[in-house]
Amino acid sequence: MTTSMPWYTRSSWTALMALLLVLLGGCASAPLSTDDGGQGLSMERALILSEARSAVGTPYRFGGNDPRGLDCSGLAQMTYSRAGIPLPRSSREQYRRLPPIDEARPGDLLFFATGKGPGVSHVGIYAGDDVMIHAPGRGRTVTTTSLSIDYWQDRFVGAAAPAP
Repeated sequence: MTTSMPWYTRSSWTALMALLLVLLGGCASAPLSTDDGGQGLSMERALILSEARSAVGTPYRFGGNDPRGLDCSGLAQMTYSRAGIPLPRSSREQYRRLPPIDEARPGDLLFFATGKGPGVSHVGIYAGDDVMIHAPGRGRTVTTTSLSIDYWQDRFVGAAAPAP
């Protein structure tokens, strides 16, 4: 007496169901919105901005580059590294080594001369709509700031676009 095997086996049925779930899951997911006023954001820029926004409220810590505490260049370094883009550690080195741009887009770095000398001493991340996210200094936390304030206008040195 011979018994015939069904046209499917348990493993092929499981594989078929898994494939069906993957295909249906892709159809059901919501599209990622990356609209920044018509310019379009790369995935890297969207991630950089998301990480920078989630750091708002983190205490300032000189030399800090993790969620326990951040200084300005540490904020830039941490957010970019989470998007897979390595940056130099200091704002001065970031300015010196990154490709300069004429017009900032969301996710770009903005450099300022806020110290005693003329050189770069501060960096922020452009969030769009004339706002930057930055770690302003001792006793403060990572925050958003309007770039229309005279203080920032007077000290602006340049911008860089390390993200695609």
